[in-house]
Amino acid sequence: MKILVTGGLGFIGSHTVVELQDKGFEVIIIDDCSNADEKVLDGIEKITGIKPIFEKLDLKDRDKVEDFFQRNQDIEGVIHFAASKAVGESVEKPLLYYENNIGALIYILKELSKKNKANFIFSSSCTVYGQADKMPISENAPVKEAESPYGNTKQIGEEIIRDTCKVTPHLKAIALRYFNPMGAHPSSEIGELPIGVPQNLVPFITQTGVGLRKELAVFGDDYPTEDGTCIRDYIYVVDLAKAHVVALERLLASKNSQNYEVFNVGTGKGSSVLEVIHSFERVSGEKLNYKIVGRRPGDITSAYADTTKANNVLGWKSKYSLDEAMKSAWDWEQKIRK
Repeated sequence: MKILVTGGLGFIGSHTVVELQDKGFEVIIIDDCSNADEKVLDGIEKITGIKPIFEKLDLKDRDKVEDFFQRNQDIEGVIHFAASKAVGESVEKPLLYYENNIGALIYILKELSKKNKANFIFSSSCTVYGQADKMPISENAPVKEAESPYGNTKQIGEEIIRDTCKVTPHLKAIALRYFNPMGAHPSSEIGELPIGVPQNLVPFITQTGVGLRKELAVFGDDYPTEDGTCIRDYIYVVDLAKAHVVALERLLASKNSQNYEVFNVGTGKGSSVLEVIHSFERVSGEKLNYKIVGRRPGDITSAYADTTKANNVLGWKSKYSLDEAMKSAWDWEQKIRK
């Protein structure tokens, strides 16, 4: 069974490709390599023994998307990761984000709408909730006005999929709203490869630990939390990748209750910035160089998932602890700096 993974050379995409191949799926990857490296294919092959089919293709090119689907009519499902994802950059370059994240999605859905049946998994985000009124955040929490163009593209993307599913009975879709992915494959063959200065906390921590960054800035210690730092739900990337496979299998087996469904994917546990730093110090045996600075605009106090729906309906649950995920991130960082 052939599955298309867009953005399959990226952080979450590559780990999902591994899990799909381990389950016996034939995977074809589309990536424009704007934020990824073709060498990731070698890492996937080392882990699974299979080099996935790869096409370098810009999904903003409607004609090329149409041509791809005409040449690959046996695709049974699509997992759509390909998107620009840096919050700060999206504020500076909103049109780039709307073109890339919305345009590509529309072109893919247009092609899937032509098929007799289609299964679609969308990479969404907990950013759609903004600062939720209560913790943990369930799927019933209101979707609030986005804090950034990036967050808005995820909201709009979900709306486009929902509206398309309403008028396309043969299209089945699941949006997975992730919290904070972290870590690397236990083999250290693939992991997070941020280009330039990392936007996410964990790679900034490991880069600081390995000496690539001088120090880590902790943005604020005066939040209404136990240690004063922001709280997030950090999920191990392999757990997250497995959630995509489970969601896809749900659609392929027609176990979905509606043809558009939404699930939170997290651990259900919040960890503060300082707790994440202490986790690194435990698993690495290194003292991290960090300093407390002022709050960063746009940061919310707390966000962690109510995972009841994913646990009960999808039958999926995260397995790995923060320390285990952090250990994998540190092993990966050390390997790529050798």
